[in-house]
This record gives sequence, C-alpha cells and structure tokens, in this order.
Amino acid sequence: MFLVKLTVLIAVICCVGCNDIIPEKRQTVICLQRFEDFTHQDAKFVFENVRKVYPQTILDSAIKLPRLAFVEERNRYRPDSLIDFLKDRKGMDTISVGLINSDISTTTRNVKDWGVMGLGYQPGKSCIVSTFRLKKMNRNEQLLKVVWHEIGHTRGLAHCIEPTCLMRDAEGYNHLDEETDFCKKCRKILEKKGLTLVQIPTIEQ
Repeated sequence: MFLVKLTVLIAVICCVGCNDIIPEKRQTVICLQRFEDFTHQDAKFVFENVRKVYPQTILDSAIKLPRLAFVEERNRYRPDSLIDFLKDRKGMDTISVGLINSDISTTTRNVKDWGVMGLGYQPGKSCIVSTFRLKKMNRNEQLLKVVWHEIGHTRGLAHCIEPTCLMRDAEGYNHLDEETDFCKKCRKILEKKGLTLVQIPTIEQ
C-alpha cells in the first residue's frame, strides 16, 4: 500500500515538473530595420504608426547596405539578397522589416530585373520595403501599406482578390490608394499566425 502511494506521489511530482519546464509561447515582435539610405524621420514615422496597430514593434539603428546585394549596371539592390542578409539577425519570434530608399528589383514574370516596391517570402522571417516607386502624393500612407503587405507575406498570406485589401497583387501597377486594410479573411489568417492587429487608423502625415 505504501509503495502504491509513493508511486502516485512520484507521478504527481513528475507532472508538476513537466509543466514547469514547458516554455510559454512568445509573442511575435516586428523589428523595423532601416538601412543607411533610409532617413531617421521616415523610420520614426513608420515606427510610430506600425506600433499603433501592433504594440510589439521596435526600431533598430541604421545599418550599412551590403554591397553583395547591389546591381551596379542597374543601380538597384536585390531585395532577395537583403532578405537573406536580415533573416538571421534576430530570433525566431521576430519579423525583420528592412526599410530602404533605393530602387529594388527581383526576377519575376519571366523578367530578370523587375522593379518592385517591396518583397517578402511566404512565409519568411524578413521582408524589404522601398520608397523609390511610391507616389509623391500620399507617399507616407503608401509606405505603410507596403510595410503591412510584406509583413502579411511573412506570415504566409498570399495575394488577395479583394480590391481594398492590403494583400492585393500590384500586378505591375500602384493600386495602394485603393487599399484600406486587411480584409476579414486575411485578418483571420494573421490572427492564427500569432499577429493580432488593431484596426489600421487613418494615417498621420
């Protein structure tokens, strides 16, 4: 009888010990990483507005652009190379958003050097956003929309057919002024991926 009680007691102790060592699920952090050609003023603007939607957001100091990502004959940077450069700089629970002012281009649609506003792998740990191709009118608002679009890709979101959704495919054009927020379907997917966002507010210019 004593042996049975002792066995039960050991089992209870072991269970308590197991629960103690189960790590808590950490919340995703968005790290805004500006490169040296991206102004501090623009970075501060992005940071303040992204943090309103997702408080677990940080802003890192500027870093140099890696020469290996530069295509001299086109005077552009390769965002895929920049993504690889950023992906291991932070922990597993962090999305790194590279902010660059220079032009960027990638290979897509059977075009070797296709100019883009941003690039993010689906899914991925990092993404790149450029201001180079944004419209001068509503530039700040467009910048934030591209940031959210690429963050969406890192969480596994594909392009969306909803014309007002931030995940709309640019298809070689700039439709950003028509986009307002993530649609309900895309928001639901983001929440399942651990990225619960408040309603995106009117942009403060």
